[in-house]
Amino acid sequence: MWNEIRFGLAAALMLCALFVFLSGMVGFFRFRNTLQRMHAAAVNDTLGLFLAIVSLILARGFSFAAVKYMLVVLFLWTASPISTHLIAQLETRAHKNEKEKS
Repeated sequence: MWNEIRFGLAAALMLCALFVFLSGMVGFFRFRNTLQRMHAAAVNDTLGLFLAIVSLILARGFSFAAVKYMLVVLFLWTASPISTHLIAQLETRAHKNEKEKS
């Protein structure tokens, strides 16, 4: 009984992750501004990866691999916003220099 509930919850979380990834992709192609595109991609990427990895943990069961998966989540939660912020700063500075030349 517990295995069926666990599998159903894992499948539901994976479907939610796929929906988040799909909405991020639609937002990425819908927005025109680079910073808006980055925001749509970064927010959905972080939530989607969290849901997908939690789904994998539930599907596999709680073990040492689950600890590794959670470490991956922590790394991605740290690396993704930082890299997005640095790229956004670069984009802002590049457009600022273009406006000063005009």
